[in-house]
Amino acid sequence: MSSRLVVIGNGMAGARTVEEILSRGGDFDITMFGDEPYGNYNRIMLSNLLAGVEDESGIFLNDLGWYADNGITLHTGRRISRIDRFAKQVYAEDGTATPYDKLIIATGSRAFVPPIPGIHRPGRGYHQGVFAFRTLDDTRSMIRYAREHERAVVIGGGLLGLEAARGLQNHVSHVTLLHAMGHLMNTQLDAQAGAILQRSVEQLGIEVVCDAMTTEILGKHAVTGVKLADGRVIECDVVVVAAGIRANVEVATASGLTVERGIVVDDQMRAVDEPDIYVVGECAQHRGETYGLVAPLWDQAKVLADHLTGRDTQAAYHGSRLATKLKVAGVDVASMGLKEPERDDDETLVFSEPRKGIYKSIIIRDGRLVGATLVGDVRKVAFLMQAFDRGLALPEDRVELMFDLGGPPAEVSAAELADDAQVCNCNGVTKGTIAETVHGGCRTVSGVMDRTRAGKGCGTCKSLVAQIVEWAAGGAVEEDPKASWYVPGVPMPKPELMAAIRTHDLRSVSSVFAKLVPGGEEDAKSKMGLASLLKMMWGADYVDERDARFINDRVHANIQRDGTFSVVPQMKGGVTTPAQLKRIAEVAEKHAVPMVKLTGGQRIDLLGVPKETLPKIWADLDMPSGYAYGKSFRTVKTCVGSDFCRFGVGDSTALGIAIEERFQGIEGPGKMKLAVTGCPRNCAEAYVKDLGVVAIDGGRWELYVGGAAGAHVRKGDLLATVDSPAEVITLTGRFLQYYRQSANWLERTYAWVPRVGIEHIRAVVVDDAEGIAADLDAAMAASVAAYRDPWKERAEPATPGQFRTSLPLVVLPQVPVR
Repeated sequence: MSSRLVVIGNGMAGARTVEEILSRGGDFDITMFGDEPYGNYNRIMLSNLLAGVEDESGIFLNDLGWYADNGITLHTGRRISRIDRFAKQVYAEDGTATPYDKLIIATGSRAFVPPIPGIHRPGRGYHQGVFAFRTLDDTRSMIRYAREHERAVVIGGGLLGLEAARGLQNHVSHVTLLHAMGHLMNTQLDAQAGAILQRSVEQLGIEVVCDAMTTEILGKHAVTGVKLADGRVIECDVVVVAAGIRANVEVATASGLTVERGIVVDDQMRAVDEPDIYVVGECAQHRGETYGLVAPLWDQAKVLADHLTGRDTQAAYHGSRLATKLKVAGVDVASMGLKEPERDDDETLVFSEPRKGIYKSIIIRDGRLVGATLVGDVRKVAFLMQAFDRGLALPEDRVELMFDLGGPPAEVSAAELADDAQVCNCNGVTKGTIAETVHGGCRTVSGVMDRTRAGKGCGTCKSLVAQIVEWAAGGAVEEDPKASWYVPGVPMPKPELMAAIRTHDLRSVSSVFAKLVPGGEEDAKSKMGLASLLKMMWGADYVDERDARFINDRVHANIQRDGTFSVVPQMKGGVTTPAQLKRIAEVAEKHAVPMVKLTGGQRIDLLGVPKETLPKIWADLDMPSGYAYGKSFRTVKTCVGSDFCRFGVGDSTALGIAIEERFQGIEGPGKMKLAVTGCPRNCAEAYVKDLGVVAIDGGRWELYVGGAAGAHVRKGDLLATVDSPAEVITLTGRFLQYYRQSANWLERTYAWVPRVGIEHIRAVVVDDAEGIAADLDAAMAASVAAYRDPWKERAEPATPGQFRTSLPLVVLPQVPVR
């Protein structure tokens, strides 16, 4: 019979420990309790989420499916209040009891909130506008609130405070960082390094005030400012407290365990005098030390798993030598060991170049590296970390510790690393694990990162990961697909690209290349995707540059194989009139259109039109564009509906026309085809559209998303069932906007929906789980308001050659030459 293992805590330490136990084949029935209603996510990435360079899906380490796949019972949103050590049961706040044979406490830590007057309101928790920065919910709330306000103050100049300040710049116009000590990151950096870091942070537009003791939060109903000990008042409407952390030890204290700053453990990570209770992570106190960095947590998890599973009953944790390499508010920082010399005979090297934001300090004792601090330039950190951790021999010319002086290439230093050298501190990945993955057949850097999670935390180890992959592959590294880049010519994924565009107020394609691409080099293949993205983001304020458009978008018609174009006027919902049909026929006859064809989208296509004839045809038709050529909202296909069809239970025609009138021409990463059908018989093929609406009995409507019936065939997923056409239109706009904002360039909904997950999309679009529904609605409304019929350009061409005769795309017969 399997032993019953209960884990209190579903954070990074608890989940990682369970992963280690599973990897050792531990035979346990595992039950986990977590305060938060999610799977396990990487708290380190919350700053990226706040900054808008990562979306929520990218920070989860284990989704809910992982627990089910491994037979783990997960209780989310349920807090354990007491442990009965004698009956071997844990009691939740709701009174339920769960028995255990072995227990792991991984309750982590919480944000430390100083007792500043005004920070709380009786019975209301934090004062309105005050936030801690510790959890996913904290981050979501902060983003929602900050978007509607202008000035933020961050209290705390450590790592978390700096990251919060940088992230808030994405949402407010001004950020002030207050730090009670004399220099930033005073725990990790000396005064000179802190001053250089401050200068770099201020160059990012963040106001920094050191020696700033906050004495009061001002504002009666909501935050209006903060008051400092020297009497200064700093106006603000958002306050973020990032003043450190405290171990969550309440359940241990209430249960009679030995608690000091943390829950006291031995070298096997067992609670004092408790052979069946283990502790791991930030809540554990080992040999008088508690650790707030992730690397020690991984070491603890391995020892605990070895001991608990019997794989190595002699496994022991002896503490961790702290060495960190991080990107703090966009600035590279590394710190290990001593930050200042302690003995007269300590050997010290210091290099400082404040103008470039570079500072390096090395401390050597008895020929061994005992401390190093790097700011702005961390290229030598890989060797320094190994020298610090393993006591490697140091070069006689000490300056080589700071600079490459014709030294060996990078792959040699990768080869010199020991197999158990930790490369990714965030996720505890060693060089050996990376090498094994490469030898197992994965030979791309991105593939290795996906499989091992190396580089998936703060990202600062990515270059070293790449070096090790190249070394392990013997130089035969397969070229990394630039799948994460939104367009091939700009080295950024979509969230980071959008954040940078907003930060730098880039409203044209050329300005994006000039600002975000090294050397400002323009890439023709990227222009169309960037133009679509910018138009989606800025609406009427987008600066149109015609050379950024594909030919279809320049002339608003679909180019054919012979160089002519097809013209498709709009027929809303596939409904037309005799007068409209007569006009189309007369235009086709007048201009000798070679082919008139009914399309699959219930419209009429005029094929074989020369480019120079397009303005004349548009003028004669005097109908809006049907957008049969763009990466945009195309059409809404409808059936007859309830007015005439004896099976119809909903007026699909009227609803289809209403949807098309509202969203006509909306830009997207890919084309968007919609349909509305009046009953589940599905005559309009709504189940296989990007968004399909189906009328059902009782006057209700079902919305399906992510369908396809072209080269790919996929039935759409049910998004929601609603009671009214108005709700259909609201959810349609919200879904399309969420797709527009988060899908990759040219990624159709039939690929995006399964990639993101219908449950997640439903939570965002229908349930407003992320609190962004109003933002999505507003963004779509702005795009709708910015709509202009592109065929109006017939009167005043946007460029002199817009409708100049074009060369044919097929070879024409040649006149013989004698």
